Amino acid sequence: MNNHFYVAIMAGGIGSRFWPYSRTDYPKQFLDVLNTGKTLLQWTYERFIQFIPPENIYVITHNQYTGLVEEQLPGMVKANIVAEPSRKNTAPCIAYISHKIQSRDPKANLICAPADHLVLDNLAFNTTCLNALLFVRKHSALLTFGIKPTRPDTAYGYIQYETQQVADNVYPVKTFTEKPDLEIAKTFIKSGDFLWNAGIFAGNVKTITAAFKKHLPELEEMFEAASDVFNTPREKEVIERIYTQCTNISIDYGLMEKADNVYVIPSNFGWSDLGTWSSAYSNLEKDYLGNAVQGKNVMVIDARNCMVRVPNDKLVVLQGLDDFILIDTNDVLMVCKRGNEQQIKEYVAEVKRHKGEKYL
Repeated sequence: MNNHFYVAIMAGGIGSRFWPYSRTDYPKQFLDVLNTGKTLLQWTYERFIQFIPPENIYVITHNQYTGLVEEQLPGMVKANIVAEPSRKNTAPCIAYISHKIQSRDPKANLICAPADHLVLDNLAFNTTCLNALLFVRKHSALLTFGIKPTRPDTAYGYIQYETQQVADNVYPVKTFTEKPDLEIAKTFIKSGDFLWNAGIFAGNVKTITAAFKKHLPELEEMFEAASDVFNTPREKEVIERIYTQCTNISIDYGLMEKADNVYVIPSNFGWSDLGTWSSAYSNLEKDYLGNAVQGKNVMVIDARNCMVRVPNDKLVVLQGLDDFILIDTNDVLMVCKRGNEQQIKEYVAEVKRHKGEKYL
């Protein structure tokens, strides 16, 4: 293991597209979405601890969830659970953790990865991560992970890359495109030079902070001015003040789409961002009629291609539904067409508007 290799697991989101199973006080990264016996956060941590020293693994989360992180990762270094006072998207999150780690180790090379993704091939994932860290250690580069697409999916962002590699399986990035419509996605797949954006990011901490200084100078200035308080008792107080002034902006929009030293490593390690109920459906065992059922007392009668998650002690009789999502919790029942699950965020907004925050 390399002592200058670090990982920051980003675990502060609320997973609203997995509502009503994912709630504000207990979001999807802390849930066993795929019935594996472990939560998504636990799986993510276990992947990285195979090749990163435990003292170099950080989890950055909303301060509401630090107790959940401690509970689910009891073997983790407690000081490495980093609390954000508010949700300001990935750019402030990565700026914060980069400066915090840089104050400890100016030679640090860092991977930032979401806590709620699925990886089926751990060996391929580990190899890709190590190759990425070795590349950013030697080059002043921002490196993102691209997934070789298997279909024209409108739920993912896309990365277009140059065909001439600069190192083994590392290519310059040409363009980033946010979630396209289906026809554009089909064009991307046909061209052969587009990848899904996995949202995993790597860089040397000096390269990362230099990129912030160039492209988000106001954000960088605030964290740079606080460099003497990181890893001290004053850090929490200063970070709370900084976050009130931070712009809500993603790392892709704030840095990656603007920088001229951005590269991509095409990857194939059985990845899914588990962003929707349909993505969970795709990765669950199904019956002979295509139903993915989570619940011990579900009776299926002439229902097909449904995603069902209900409490084990509830009897559910499912008849006549085709291609539906049925999610039942103690206080919410949601039934919707599987093709409409991208609109769940809108449903949540409507619930908040009409029913307040009780069911969120």
